[in-house]
Amino acid sequence: MISVLIECKDQEKALAVTLAALVQGAVEGLVAEVVILDRGSRDATAQLADAAGCRFLEDPDLRDVVRSARAEWLLLIEPGARPLLGWTDHVGQHIAAGRQAARLRPSREYRLPFLARFRRRLSALEHGVLMPKKQAIANARSGQSLESLGRGLAMTRLDCEIVPAAVLALP
Repeated sequence: MISVLIECKDQEKALAVTLAALVQGAVEGLVAEVVILDRGSRDATAQLADAAGCRFLEDPDLRDVVRSARAEWLLLIEPGARPLLGWTDHVGQHIAAGRQAARLRPSREYRLPFLARFRRRLSALEHGVLMPKKQAIANARSGQSLESLGRGLAMTRLDCEIVPAAVLALP
């Protein structure tokens, strides 16, 4: 099972897209919990999280969040990102094999235009980060963001796709 961690600020619509994509994992018993780490939202993010059954934390300490996660594996994901059909099978197999941290493959169908991919800084969470809780506890620091927790890790690529949040932001 996995705990999904999503950090957001005023991203209610993007968060709704991601939560809808995670339903498959909850139905199949892979997703144990979804934790929303809110960084000062003024929109209806809290109400959305409550309606979806998520744990909602305002300005939490990342070390405490990681330690309190229910599952032994964590999926760090951006609001707006959507794992595509079949992701639960690949993540479940990866966890069962007890491998190292991993990320999903960027979707070939939904992606940014060619030049837009090179003009921006790639987020560490753009393709999701799946990591063991033990590794996250060892790397988590007080005052740290999910982005920095997911950066600089040795990772493999899972054979399932994710639509990055940046694609949602396209006009």
